[in-house]
Amino acid sequence: MKINVNIAKQQLELQDDSGQVLRRYAVSTAANGVGEISGSYCTPRGKHIIRAKIGAGQPENAVFVGRRTTGEIYTPKLGAQFPGRDWILTRILWLSGCEVGFNRLGKSDTMRRYIYIHGTPDSVPLGIPDSDGCIRMRNTDLIELFDLVPVGTAVEIIE
Repeated sequence: MKINVNIAKQQLELQDDSGQVLRRYAVSTAANGVGEISGSYCTPRGKHIIRAKIGAGQPENAVFVGRRTTGEIYTPKLGAQFPGRDWILTRILWLSGCEVGFNRLGKSDTMRRYIYIHGTPDSVPLGIPDSDGCIRMRNTDLIELFDLVPVGTAVEIIE
């Protein structure tokens, strides 16, 4: 299996080994566009893998901070309480770059930048660049994807 994230289309595709599209999802990538440098709040391009899957068995809308559940379940009321918070919900697929000098090691290391595919509140728009660098998905879509892909799955992010 392979995941392709198309920045221009704001779309994630899950493909089988022959390249056939199994699933297609709307996503939101970085409001700042693409880029690999730490602190840029951009979505990194290139070849990656899923280094870790976090949150198996957690309820939909479970809130994560520092890759750990807080015990909170996101609601619009909780969102209104913390309006500036970048909500990481439901599951995390933690990405690691595969291209040394581009998205792996040094100031461009995707994993050290904590770039994830993660869930987001239903009120957050998808299909437009709006994240802080991560790839946001609807929670129900993310649960489906999470259950379909193993650790080590290839992920390619293209403009």
